[in-house]
Amino acid sequence: MSNKQTLVISAVGIFVCYFYFAILQEKITRGRYGDELQDDGSHGERFTYALALVGVQCICNWIFAKALLTITPQPDDGTPKVYYASSALTYLLAMISSNMALRWVAYPMQVVAKAAKPIPVMLLGVLVGRKSYAWQKYLFVLLIVVGVVLFMYKDKANSGTVLEHESLGQLLLIMSLLMDGLTGAVQERMRAHSAPSAQHMMLAMNGWSAIIVSVGLLVTGEGKAFVLFASRHPELFTHLTLLALTGALGQLFIFMMVSSFGALACSVVTTTRKFFTVLFSVLFFGNVLSGRQWIGAVLVFCGLFADMFFGRKPQPGKKLAKEKEKSEGVLLADKQ
Repeated sequence: MSNKQTLVISAVGIFVCYFYFAILQEKITRGRYGDELQDDGSHGERFTYALALVGVQCICNWIFAKALLTITPQPDDGTPKVYYASSALTYLLAMISSNMALRWVAYPMQVVAKAAKPIPVMLLGVLVGRKSYAWQKYLFVLLIVVGVVLFMYKDKANSGTVLEHESLGQLLLIMSLLMDGLTGAVQERMRAHSAPSAQHMMLAMNGWSAIIVSVGLLVTGEGKAFVLFASRHPELFTHLTLLALTGALGQLFIFMMVSSFGALACSVVTTTRKFFTVLFSVLFFGNVLSGRQWIGAVLVFCGLFADMFFGRKPQPGKKLAKEKEKSEGVLLADKQ
């Protein structure tokens, strides 16, 4: 295929896979299964098994990473296991918090809040890693902060229309962002120590995450409850299978984009995809946004695009830049 064909196929693949992934995720976490009358007078059961949902995604991502390594072998990975275990824990907590938040916040709020990931990554880089950034970087992150505040702030006059316990969902999103920042800090240590390939990082992190989730499912009893829920509502298996398949295929197209055109081009595509996901959720799921929230969303994505094109420091050598893009490939996947 020519470069143009590869670009079109990769971009369309990312858009289609993650659009459908978003639809399935919202359907699973905010929809209802069955017609049984509940104690609150509503019909149908809510899916509340955040650990199980994340576990399914981690296992499928591990299988996908294993297949990638089989097809395209990479040099041996010398990264200490403690790095992978700690980053897997924070990565897992970020995913669980984000998925749980969907029980109380609309999907557009989750997407916009998660798009603010550069904020905790930058703060922890300054406080923990003692890194320094160009003034443009601070300006772009400030733009993202203002956008997120505008999007998540609720007028008192509209307090009766907000989702129940929305503040709890927002707290979970903040926790998810904090865990994303910690994950990024640990992964920076990994790159400095051994520069593992994206495939090795994806394999190890999802493997450790699957182990941690399995322990959590057994200890909390959620594993048994999840199996009983799925047996009562067999359609859940179809939703979970499609969710895992679209997530894995989306990551395949992301790797195609990164390997052919670099991390920046992939970031532009994935960020654009997130903006259209917000628009799609508004149009098809009735998640109506106020004028202030639209302004906030536009500011967030403007800050992200500006950071992509103007906020990155040039690498000292082509080889180092290539290795950095390679190791960052797994981080470009949408871990929601």
